[in-house]
Amino acid sequence: MSKLRRQLSAGITNNVETRNLEEMKAKTGNLYASIAIVGKRANQINIAIKEELHNKLEEFASHTESMEEIHENKEQIEISRAYERMPNPALQATHEFLEDKVYFRQNDDELFS
Repeated sequence: MSKLRRQLSAGITNNVETRNLEEMKAKTGNLYASIAIVGKRANQINIAIKEELHNKLEEFASHTESMEEIHENKEQIEISRAYERMPNPALQATHEFLEDKVYFRQNDDELFS
């Protein structure tokens, strides 16, 4: 697992926790805008995780079409399990948003009012 993934998932549990909606609303002034920002960040995290996982698993890919040559690879299984144990991207994005680690800007004042 990359250093970035370790940093992103450090201190974040895999369990869903109740969040204070007023705290989320206070960041932008609008709860729905805050949720939209968290959702966009979760998509970014998800895409990065998928790309990283596919790149790591590509090393184990067999380019032959013979079914006889396909075998279990313990290292490949461990990599997959490590990614399965990582917190959900939505949980990571929410944590980042509440810790003020997400940069966002408001282009239109009327949009968030």
